[in-house]
Amino acid sequence: MSERTTADLAQGDSAAEAGRRFKLLVLSSTYPRWPNDPEPGFVHELNRRLASHFDVVALVPSARGAKRRERIQGVDVVRFRYAPSWLEVLVNDGGIVNNLRRSPWKYGLVPLFLLSLSFELLRLRLTWRPDVIHAHWLIPQGLIAGLLRLGARRTPILVTCHGADLFALRGRVMSSIKRWVFSRVSHATVVSQGMLKFALDAGASGNCVTVQPMGVDLANSFTPVSEVERRNDELLFVGRLVEKKGLRYLIEAFAVAIGKRPSLSLTIAGFGPDEDELRRQVGRLGIEAHVQFLGAVRQAELPGLYRRAALFVAPFVEAASGDQEGLGLVVVEAMGCGCPVIVSDLPATRELPLCDSFRFAPANVKQLAERIDHVLGMSRSDREMAIAAAREELVSRYDWSTVGKGYARLIKDLARPRDAGQS
Repeated sequence: MSERTTADLAQGDSAAEAGRRFKLLVLSSTYPRWPNDPEPGFVHELNRRLASHFDVVALVPSARGAKRRERIQGVDVVRFRYAPSWLEVLVNDGGIVNNLRRSPWKYGLVPLFLLSLSFELLRLRLTWRPDVIHAHWLIPQGLIAGLLRLGARRTPILVTCHGADLFALRGRVMSSIKRWVFSRVSHATVVSQGMLKFALDAGASGNCVTVQPMGVDLANSFTPVSEVERRNDELLFVGRLVEKKGLRYLIEAFAVAIGKRPSLSLTIAGFGPDEDELRRQVGRLGIEAHVQFLGAVRQAELPGLYRRAALFVAPFVEAASGDQEGLGLVVVEAMGCGCPVIVSDLPATRELPLCDSFRFAPANVKQLAERIDHVLGMSRSDREMAIAAAREELVSRYDWSTVGKGYARLIKDLARPRDAGQS
């Protein structure tokens, strides 16, 4: 091949890009199963914004009641079967890591899951021929994409680490697998600055890993509404009911806080494998009259909860497995709605524009109770002004318009060399 100048390459790439849309194949284990599904929808939210730049196919696990194939907001969704429908219980209602921890028998589903994912990925590579593969999570999606890259034409792979894949999978074998995956992919992203060191320690190359968060619709959905009156005594928790969310520490601290503020209430929006134990904890503490479990809440209903609450609490902790929050978008959602927040001090939350008086040590019940009392003791205008001052920075970093453009640029950069004839 003759040498070409940078200008020639740029001109050729522009012509190739103008001639056709690149094809993007997205691999994910978490994906909405139907409209208003309470399962986290951030991968689809990114996909539907990327669909204005690429032809996007999402390859995701099937689930009971979900369509095998459908088109959602410009994204073609293909769901692969890995067991009879009544046994497809590995992914949802808590995530793979938590489901395996709570129900060890589900380890028997893992080989079926990996084989089915491998077969469908290989089929799409050979028939649809994507220009880029975007694998969400190092394991299993990044691993399978890396393994299949050993064969035919080497499709560029982007892997995005969200937290559990980087933090929770420990030990010599898992560390070796993560290092190998990083060596096989074209580029890696982590969703927060706090994750970057962990990715580098796990084997990511410094010039091939960048921070690219997931996003929040801060322009249209998660916005302040002055007509909604904020309550004086309602604490709010939103998230999966799993260990790393730290809800049991909030419940314990709440029991202390109502000793000083008897009118306090706690609203819990979310579902997950730890729900029964958390309900028993509330009963043991004798605070049932003050605590409301809402269960699964649709995404469209969350802004209303954030707008009325006096204080949003994010008591994240490092789980026994090592798992912890990669970003904590619920905090961004709450702040976007103008809700005062307090958060535990973890790597992923340190980049949020909050002063120390709105932070507390993870799993420290005494300090959490003190922070609740301190912030509720502030005047309403002072605590709301502190959040309002941070909103402009949140929009510039986390709004989907910014996040989607960042991923689109990265994926186009990965697609262009292959389109120019490079393997």
